[in-house]
Amino acid sequence: MARCVSIRGVSALDPDRLRAAIAETRERLDEAAVRGGRTPGAVELLVAGKYLPADEVPALLAAGVTRLGENRLQDLLAKRAAAGGALSFDFIGHLQRRKVREVLPAVRLIHSVDSAALAAEIAKRAEGDIRVLVEVNIDEEPTKAGITPARLRAFVDEISEHPNLVIGGLMVMPAPAAAPGDSRAAFARARELSAALAAEWRGRHDMRDLSMGTSQDHVVAAEEGATIVRVGRGLIERGRA
Repeated sequence: MARCVSIRGVSALDPDRLRAAIAETRERLDEAAVRGGRTPGAVELLVAGKYLPADEVPALLAAGVTRLGENRLQDLLAKRAAAGGALSFDFIGHLQRRKVREVLPAVRLIHSVDSAALAAEIAKRAEGDIRVLVEVNIDEEPTKAGITPARLRAFVDEISEHPNLVIGGLMVMPAPAAAPGDSRAAFARARELSAALAAEWRGRHDMRDLSMGTSQDHVVAAEEGATIVRVGRGLIERGRA
């Protein structure tokens, strides 16, 4: 078993524990996908790195993690440097236009396009095609970023004017809920929106992804059609000794 050392009074990440937690979560996601009428492997488990310092990247790699989702540019860059090319990254947080230039070379996918201005900046700075997801404010919360369902078709039509912007699907974060099942209706609405847009834009955009579900509700999200779930704290805490 890998050696685990306490860091700053917090138990360090144990690669063996984390590997086991990922395997168990992967199994639950496969079972959820089957319950939703899909095949095992239909849901990607994206480890969210928000609760993980850069000095624990070696433990991530030892546990077999190959892709990390990051909310902040400075964290992404620090972990990218620590990984030495062994990790790929998605950007899953709110992206400011002034940080687009630095984010683009470091990521596979941006999950959080929430304005026409941001889409234009990404298209302007990208060297070649860049794949993005449109963030949808599925519960129309007034304080939350994202495009409302009523505006979604017009928004996709508008940003489709950028020829190098590949719209890969949608990302949603439902309103806070007391229990995982309370988000099921929001996830179902997101699935219906995603399917309708994918059918409408078939041939122009590869709208195959639906990024939804976090530590609390990722199993419900997988049952309702998520293709990517973003799980951070639920894995990292189980990976500590």
